[in-house]
Amino acid sequence: MAKKQTTEFEIQVDGEVYVWWLQRQPRWSNDSKGWEGMAIAVRHQEGQREAVIEFPPGKLPAYGALLKAANIDPKVVARSIQSAIEAGWDPMSRGKTVNIVVDANGE
Repeated sequence: MAKKQTTEFEIQVDGEVYVWWLQRQPRWSNDSKGWEGMAIAVRHQEGQREAVIEFPPGKLPAYGALLKAANIDPKVVARSIQSAIEAGWDPMSRGKTVNIVVDANGE
């Protein structure tokens, strides 16, 4: 089975370079949550600890439409990385992946 390729993007936040990618498309959840928003995964360029940043569902996607990572506003990504750090994520530490929930603006 072939490994799924992910497209990684670099972004600079507070003078540090981070790498991020689209972790999850907006989707319907069969549990009581209903619609789930997109999620991005991020790590420091030189670090290894990742954070998964979850966004609210927003408007429902058109049937079959897929969100492209290149269409995500870099300002929202930068704000969400700052919010993850403020929430206690230490990108240079070791450990499990941290899940952070932000609003649509990344705050």
